[in-house]
Amino acid sequence: MVARGFEPVREEFERNFAERGEVGAACCVYRGAEPVVDLWGGTTTAAGEAPYTDRTLQLVASATKGALAIVAHRLAERGEIDLDAPVARYCPSSPPRARRTCPCGGCSATRRAAATAG
Repeated sequence: MVARGFEPVREEFERNFAERGEVGAACCVYRGAEPVVDLWGGTTTAAGEAPYTDRTLQLVASATKGALAIVAHRLAERGEIDLDAPVARYCPSSPPRARRTCPCGGCSATRRAAATAG
């Protein structure tokens, strides 16, 4: 299902299979409380043993990083957090070992988010 105005999402979804080697995938997008895109296709393995359906379980990794980045930057814009301050300022329960082993002497939120902390 693709609502009017969201046809480019279907086109790119289909291109993933035709041109980018996608094996199986799903994409569901809501606008407010209404679904505007609900697509799935392909198979669950490269060998094609089982179809990828709307009921296929999917591993999701790093799904909240974008939302966290938005929230952190909005808080920084308001002056409520300093992204370059040591994480321990906002999370005093962070392990002392992490504070000692970070090359900067106390990893900042920026370094943690960029995965460059020690």
